[in-house]
Amino acid sequence: MDDRDALLARIYARGDRLRRRRRALFAVTAVVVAGCIGLAVVASASSGRNSLSVENGSRHGRVSPPTTAPAVANRLPPWPCDGADPTPSLRPTGSLPPPSAMPAASFMRQIQARGYLVVGVEENAPGFGYRAANGDISGFDVDLAREVARAIFGNPNKIVFRALSSAQRIPAVANGDVDIVANLLSITCQRWQQVDFTTPYYNAYQAVLVRDDSNIRAVRDLNGKKVCATEGSTSMLNIAKLAPDAQIFPVAVRTDCVAALEQGAVDAITSDNTILAGFQTQTPLLTRLLPEQLEPEPYGMAIATSHPEFVRFVNAVLEQLRTSGQWSQLDNKDIATTLHLPPQTPPAAEYRP
Repeated sequence: MDDRDALLARIYARGDRLRRRRRALFAVTAVVVAGCIGLAVVASASSGRNSLSVENGSRHGRVSPPTTAPAVANRLPPWPCDGADPTPSLRPTGSLPPPSAMPAASFMRQIQARGYLVVGVEENAPGFGYRAANGDISGFDVDLAREVARAIFGNPNKIVFRALSSAQRIPAVANGDVDIVANLLSITCQRWQQVDFTTPYYNAYQAVLVRDDSNIRAVRDLNGKKVCATEGSTSMLNIAKLAPDAQIFPVAVRTDCVAALEQGAVDAITSDNTILAGFQTQTPLLTRLLPEQLEPEPYGMAIATSHPEFVRFVNAVLEQLRTSGQWSQLDNKDIATTLHLPPQTPPAAEYRP
């Protein structure tokens, strides 16, 4: 068993001791969340308005696949990465083609034939992917996904959004349940072995949220404390390294961490600063972020390794958004205004040789 496996075993051993109490404590919350997570928005191209369609994150609710089987001839071997900078991606091949001239046999042409783009998103993360009471879904990830749909169809509304939990994101795109994931997904070397990534589209970092009256002042104070983190996230591993005696409280759905903090079941939440800023907009509890900025969390869109041409295509979309100034407009609209985070400059694109 390598160091990572041993670390995960220790985390989940602790998590098992807490699961029974968590199930009892959050039975009502789980019912509500389960009802919400099963919905996805299908945007109507004719009216421009959103209508609701039942669509969950499991393979049982899989949408129609492309009309032809995914091509694997152009599949590239997994990028070894080897602990180096994980953010370089595949270079675009020239300018974006118009929707009427998608390359023959490309994944973009297959998506066109099906009639809509399928995107895995979050629906409980204000600023990035959030479903309002009226059913509309909005946020930075949602807007970027619409721009990919626009580039393929000439219409940003030819799109199906599927709500995915953190643990579902990689399997959903690797298995072909979605065409692309835009869901606060950090680019890591380990994940490059399972999926391909676009260039980074936002630079977040891991942080820790505590109640305002907590005596926790630094990450080292988490030793002996209960810390909530989402299953399938990199946050669990990082906290286990930085505060080895912290008790990890794993949850499947991010918002369960907010309920746990409100009810005193945990002492802290660790996640990306963007997600924690969203929590602060959702809870009446007075909270504060610890001053340390932990691991960098560069967000990228994930695409199956069998579609390198689609990776290059989406990278060309992102490059166009950066150079046109539209990326900054979306950052101001979706993130700076909603989460009160400082506006960023677009992450610079780096490409593999």
